[in-house]
Amino acid sequence: MSKYLLFASLLLLPNAYAADKFAIDKDSGFVIDTGFEIVKANCTACHSAALVTQNRMNRVTWLETIRWMQKTQGLWPLTTNEPIILDYLEKHYSPTDTGRRKSLPVHLMPKK
Repeated sequence: MSKYLLFASLLLLPNAYAADKFAIDKDSGFVIDTGFEIVKANCTACHSAALVTQNRMNRVTWLETIRWMQKTQGLWPLTTNEPIILDYLEKHYSPTDTGRRKSLPVHLMPKK
């Protein structure tokens, strides 16, 4: 039973940090904040919102991902929505200091 609770809590962990300050959209799992509707409309037109919420990227990497989707996946030009989307993604889905610990240094690893 405790394994299932741990697993469920890990699935919900990315949204737990955002839930402190912002409501979470029950349909998508996105944080409800400025730009939320634009992000939801543009991102979930092609893929699950989970593809966004499970990732943590900085602004540059989000933009590179958008460009990749435009080049290879048929994503339309985002025009004036692009800075709104990037602002939202950077604010709510950037890398955080929380989560998995850093890897052990080599000298602390088990001997083979």
